[in-house]
Amino acid sequence: MSLRLRLTLLYSTFMGGILLIFGAAVYVLVNVILLNQVDTMLESVARDITQVTKVNSVGELSLISLPPLDMTSNAYVQVWGPDGSLVATSPSIGALSQPLDPIGLKSGLTFYEDSYLDDAHLRVLSVPLKLGDRVIGTLQVGASLAVVDATRNNLLSTMVVISVLAVLLAMIGSWAVLGRAFFPLEAITETVDQINRADDLSRRIPYQDETEDEVGSLVVSFNQTLERLESLFTSQQRFLADVSHELRTPLTVIKGNVDLMRRMKAADEESLSSIDQEAGRLTRLVGGLLMLAQAESGKLTLNFAPVELDLLLTEVFTEMRVLAGSKVHVHLNDIDQVMVNGDRDRLKQVLLNLVANAILYTPPGGDIFLSISKLGDQARIIVRDTGPGIPAEDLPHIFDRFYRAEKSRTRSKTSGFGLGLSIAHWIVEHHDGQIKVESKEGKGTTFVIWLKILG
Repeated sequence: MSLRLRLTLLYSTFMGGILLIFGAAVYVLVNVILLNQVDTMLESVARDITQVTKVNSVGELSLISLPPLDMTSNAYVQVWGPDGSLVATSPSIGALSQPLDPIGLKSGLTFYEDSYLDDAHLRVLSVPLKLGDRVIGTLQVGASLAVVDATRNNLLSTMVVISVLAVLLAMIGSWAVLGRAFFPLEAITETVDQINRADDLSRRIPYQDETEDEVGSLVVSFNQTLERLESLFTSQQRFLADVSHELRTPLTVIKGNVDLMRRMKAADEESLSSIDQEAGRLTRLVGGLLMLAQAESGKLTLNFAPVELDLLLTEVFTEMRVLAGSKVHVHLNDIDQVMVNGDRDRLKQVLLNLVANAILYTPPGGDIFLSISKLGDQARIIVRDTGPGIPAEDLPHIFDRFYRAEKSRTRSKTSGFGLGLSIAHWIVEHHDGQIKVESKEGKGTTFVIWLKILG
């Protein structure tokens, strides 16, 4: 059974239940009102009769004056003596000698009772007539309930018909409304089937209705999920292609040098040096990939502890100045004493990577400037070079893995794989910090790291 049919039946059952309760309440209320009207009329007639009833000198009923005919045309009246003999009757009752209500006649109490007499449904009021504490007779006033019964039957039939029609209309309306509401769900199912058949994550679920309901939110969320899956799938394909490309080059060089030495039947120093360089490149690539994999899987732990950033930057400056040699000039500008909570080794890895990139891509004779300052509760580290800069179209992708702006950063044997900045970005983010880059072609590049100062 489909969800649409189940909900339709549920709504229809719910509607039927409401109509049943409402109908029962109306039926009971109308019945009470009609019976109250009959009881009021019977009480009025009984009161008029008891007011004119007289007794003789020995305390027996002697004279009974019935109300005028117009008052008793809808009522049947009987007066019974204490010995069970019929003393008087109304003209409307004819020659009936049976009590209107045998139970009420014997009870000696005042109460209303429904009675059936010769297939006639009556409402009877029995009133004991008393002289002091002695019962000298019983007055019974009855009225036909034929009109009341007809009214109740008509009301019941009408409510049943209306209820059936209302439930049918509710079923039809629910089926139509649910069909419109579930149409996007059918579109979702169809789109998913098409994606599964064609492996095409570029498809999106069409949804023209601009109302912000649950189905619309589901469609938007599903389309966003498809977009993310497409992005991840594309990124994975590019990642595999980049890894294959990066592995192919060093492996080709190693294989070529090995073949050369095999043909020469001698170990060539230049070939061995090339093999060593390419093996080192492979080691760095595998190490970077392993670190990224550990980071994304949550297995790369950070050992947080208080870190003096000023001393760490001074240490990086000393090491990088030796690495730069005479090619570029590394300067340590403003430096404030700053303490943060972080992993010292990982933070040093970030700084070494940024400065090493600056040294690698800055032309000979250029300058690299390092500084650290305190701004409010934030520590700001700046690494700026005077290199060729990064094109504007490459800046949004600078932290993507395997991404290199080839126009401005010439690839060489010592160049990286585009993993360093991805790793640096991950480390800074997991220190609750930010790393940003600003660059203009021909005017150099500036990396800025923001970290929260240890309070």
